[in-house]
Amino acid sequence: MKIPARAKRSAAGKVTLNEVAEKVGVSAITISRALRTPEKVSATLRQRIEEVVEELGYRPNQAARALASARSNTVVVLVPSLANEVFVDTLAGIYDVLHPQGYQVLIGNTRYSSEEEAKLLRAYLAHNPDGILMTGFEHTAEVEAQLAGSGCPVVHMMELDPQRPCVGFSQLDCGRAMTEYLLAQGYRRIGFIAAQLDARTLKRREGYRQVLQEQGCYRAEQEISVADASSVGLGARLAQQLLQQAPQLDALFCCNDDLAQGALFFCQRQGIAVPEQLAIAGFNDLAASAWTVPSITSIATPRYEIGKQSAQLLLQLLVGQGEAQRVRDLGFELVVREST
Repeated sequence: MKIPARAKRSAAGKVTLNEVAEKVGVSAITISRALRTPEKVSATLRQRIEEVVEELGYRPNQAARALASARSNTVVVLVPSLANEVFVDTLAGIYDVLHPQGYQVLIGNTRYSSEEEAKLLRAYLAHNPDGILMTGFEHTAEVEAQLAGSGCPVVHMMELDPQRPCVGFSQLDCGRAMTEYLLAQGYRRIGFIAAQLDARTLKRREGYRQVLQEQGCYRAEQEISVADASSVGLGARLAQQLLQQAPQLDALFCCNDDLAQGALFFCQRQGIAVPEQLAIAGFNDLAASAWTVPSITSIATPRYEIGKQSAQLLLQLLVGQGEAQRVRDLGFELVVREST
């Protein structure tokens, strides 16, 4: 007895490639080619295949495809936060490059934890990714060993290192640029508040310290750094604490815009005029900083472009290109507003 074509399912009951091919009226090889490299079939056929795939609910076997092609069409992306606007923008840039190329993005949130980073990387490497996008360079020996043994290209984001493929900007130069700007505006007693204390924050703080030390006006009591997660509320509390221990401050450089916004709100509640009594500056130029009253001076960072160019560099490395531009410094912009 001949079994109807529509009954030819896999043992698991899934729709098979042969079933899709029979419905479309072409060979299974043609269907496979269309799914892997859609640009190689006509637009009419491609549309028909997409319709049948949707109608039957066919889902390609990614594991089998990876074995057949030695590629998984997946890219691992590890970021320290999914709540931070900075990394949401970076992920948008990555997705806009990789998705049209047929890649699936495996996103891992390390939560600023080296242990979580190692755990996520172990789990994701089991998927045999084609490439990896990492945030920064501060990794444990275990993670460095995992990356070295992964057998795929790795691109680092947000920071610069001439020895590794990376896309970012100088965090230290950002700290220097904002401090130099505040000095040029006539401020001399410049405070600093920082949270999270990841490697990038510490480099911005180092830039702040370098400039003030060079000018002979650095005072340790004029800064506070805590490991807590950055937030508007924390910015208000740290501004209050710093002004209590250093009431002579005439400017405040905050390592993130949410801290700067919190500092501004605290000053408004206390009747401290900004910028007349205290100038306030932030970092990352989050959207709300342009709309506070007064609007907040900040450092605009190219986070979407970092994601986009990191993904582009990874694709180039996958095909043996990109060696001439392994390090991409996208720079930053100091955006002057009313708060200074």
